[in-house]
Amino acid sequence: MTKLPALCIASLFLLQAPFAAAQTPLEQRIDAALAPMFKPNWPGATVIVTRNGKPVFRKAYGLASVQDNTPMQPEMQLRMGSITKQFTAVGILQLAEQGKLSVKDDIRKYLPDFPDKGKTITIEHLLHHTSGIPNYTSLKAFRGLLGENVSVPQVYASFKDEALEFATGERHSYSNSGYFLLGMVIEKLAGAKYQDYVAQNIFDPLGMKDTAYEGSERSDKRRIKGHRLSGKDIVPVSDIDVDIAYAAGALVTTVDDMARWDAAVSSGKLLKAATWSQAFTSCSLPQDAPCNYGYGWNIGTLAGHKMIHHGGSIPGFTAQALRLPDDKVFVAVLTNGNGGAVNTPVIAYKTAAIAIGLPFPEFKAVAVAPEALDSFVGTYVSADKTKRVFKREGDKLTMQRDGRDAATLMAHGPDRFFMDGSLASLEFQRGADGKVQSLLVRQPGVDETAQRQ
Repeated sequence: MTKLPALCIASLFLLQAPFAAAQTPLEQRIDAALAPMFKPNWPGATVIVTRNGKPVFRKAYGLASVQDNTPMQPEMQLRMGSITKQFTAVGILQLAEQGKLSVKDDIRKYLPDFPDKGKTITIEHLLHHTSGIPNYTSLKAFRGLLGENVSVPQVYASFKDEALEFATGERHSYSNSGYFLLGMVIEKLAGAKYQDYVAQNIFDPLGMKDTAYEGSERSDKRRIKGHRLSGKDIVPVSDIDVDIAYAAGALVTTVDDMARWDAAVSSGKLLKAATWSQAFTSCSLPQDAPCNYGYGWNIGTLAGHKMIHHGGSIPGFTAQALRLPDDKVFVAVLTNGNGGAVNTPVIAYKTAAIAIGLPFPEFKAVAVAPEALDSFVGTYVSADKTKRVFKREGDKLTMQRDGRDAATLMAHGPDRFFMDGSLASLEFQRGADGKVQSLLVRQPGVDETAQRQ
């Protein structure tokens, strides 16, 4: 037997050893944009990008457990929060195609103990968030439900007797209550628990083995730990009973399963083409009031390209999933931090923009004379009643939206401002007299115009 020199033997082992594939230019651009967004010893994220149904980027950042210093891995399972709503919507539409319901049906046909509100509330109103039923997670009663051992009937009881916030069908107002009720309708008509229905009729047929109603997992994966930002510190979140979120937000998943989901949606599986088209059509409201929501998906644009998207936030986790149908690009981001710990929407939007070759510009602050800021001071109200109040504090301009803390703005051009950590450009519009009359908010999703009061 001929002996090989030691160097040759070593070379053979090197050839046989596994090695990391070099990043493609696209992967390098995305990674360069995302890596600086994650702090050391901080919660992380799993990210996937597909084009034509094939992964072109898949990576994890940050920590799966801050306490244990466990690195995040791309295959880990996390909560998706309100992205659950699109699965609930598909469940309803499957039942509609089977002739078991019509989206035009009064919900009391299936939930007869739901109080009469004086208006007919249809399945479609719930799908579109146009029912007027208050969002139960915004009610005072919700705080008393955050412990363990909460049941679906308990949550239902916490909001069913509340008065409508507005006349049904008159405007769009996001409400978890509607999708909670849709889960109850699915159970009534399917004769099965919500978690069993979505597993048997959506997840299993699509090979989404790591997606489940939390607590009803069908694989050996379990979701990782969640965190939130408390002041300047990252703390673990307390356990909740996910029945509190139910059909509005109780699912867990992986980015790989989310890619499988998008591939199925994009190729028209599970539903007829006409039904999918309706799901991705924004609702219509009186007096051309704004509505950019279909059945479980937001409808908007990103860098001028059509975007179908949804986010999610649930204790310890945030998520974002978006599809650019004309570009055949899909992005999913799952994170284990909320309360400002991770800027999930910006991660997703930046990633998608890079993937289609239209990265967002990096705003650079320019100096503005303090007295010039006075021309922007005032209250601006958009068509959906969102109010923004602008004030000058010394040499800074601040903006405060209803229910949020004030944010300091920086100028990036004449009459144009931005906020740190945001992709939105706030652009003040002047009339013929040179005075500021309105505000245009350019942002991913849907641009907004607000009139000065």
